[in-house]
Amino acid sequence: MNRIIVLLLFLVATSFTVVDSNAENGKELQSTFHVEKMTCATCPITVRKAMERVDGVKEVSVDLDSKTATVIYDSRLTDTEKIAASSTNVGFPATPVEDKDH
Repeated sequence: MNRIIVLLLFLVATSFTVVDSNAENGKELQSTFHVEKMTCATCPITVRKAMERVDGVKEVSVDLDSKTATVIYDSRLTDTEKIAASSTNVGFPATPVEDKDH
């Protein structure tokens, strides 16, 4: 019984290590986008949902006041062009402002 518990703990610890090493290898990026035409409180919701539907997007935060969206994504699965297009396609043109490793 103790061997099973130790094995399970080892497997869990190993899986967390793999996730962390992927982030360290530069696979996960954070980009900021300037988003046009956002004028009301529901606009950021539409932009966020559109960007979240892109494969590889992990997190989206939209700020109405600054008209920006900050996106954390897996660079192996998507890029800034696809993320910007998702917002543009729902009526809110987006352009990348900056990229950085996350």
